[in-house]
Amino acid sequence: MLKKTLATGLIALSLSAPAFSSAIINDNTLAANDDGSTGPVSIGFSVDFFGLVFNDLFVNNNGNITFDSTLSAYTPFDLTSTGQQNIAPFFADVDTRNNRSEVTYGTGTFSGFNAFGVNWVNVDYFASNQDHTNFNSFQLILVERSDFAVGDFDIVFNYDNILWEAGTANDSDENGLGGFSARAGFSNGTGAAGTQFEMQGSAINGAFLNGGPNALISNRYNSTVDGRYIFSVRNGNVITDPEPNPVPESGTLILMVTGLMLVSSRKFLKKK
Repeated sequence: MLKKTLATGLIALSLSAPAFSSAIINDNTLAANDDGSTGPVSIGFSVDFFGLVFNDLFVNNNGNITFDSTLSAYTPFDLTSTGQQNIAPFFADVDTRNNRSEVTYGTGTFSGFNAFGVNWVNVDYFASNQDHTNFNSFQLILVERSDFAVGDFDIVFNYDNILWEAGTANDSDENGLGGFSARAGFSNGTGAAGTQFEMQGSAINGAFLNGGPNALISNRYNSTVDGRYIFSVRNGNVITDPEPNPVPESGTLILMVTGLMLVSSRKFLKKK
């Protein structure tokens, strides 16, 4: 199987650069935790995700949302082989206990459309040295597009800073570098062809970091703003036609078809 690649005011989420500017929705807070999740929260509208219609979702601390149940996994697994519906702007071992930058989420609008957003702003990794300053900031927005059909929506990934890629329980160094690094993309959990996507650079050390070969803040898709990736979901299917290509303006590769990346089956025991 090939995996395809697919990025706090409440009134309007602007499209101005940088991608993260004015794009913070923070009605609610997931209390500081390691590997925790919310209960089911209302999206505010219906989303048709590969034929499954959802009105609620779970916000997971470790850089993703799920629809069927919570996800506490902190080792980033292959999103093309999971059995769970998952949308992950940055699936890695997020720990919000030390620097108190909790995950926030809520409803608002994006370009005039109803939206649900989740913010991981200045989040830390497990188990960091509290004196460090290399935090990550990224965001997921689901945008209602019932102007096309009920259930249609857009997936928006926004990235402001990516300075670590893994937690120490996943073999990173004390600075959150190396080890079993982050993955980004989504899956409907069925294994059917064309329903699982990962961004190029997933699970590759250094790829997603600022300045890396697939730096999330420096590339874009269906957007004029670096650090913003927009995917249209119509009639339950994610549209990737035309195929994601390099962005001429930035001169860097972005979101291309890649071969499967297999992650080790090693079991990690997190030391609390």
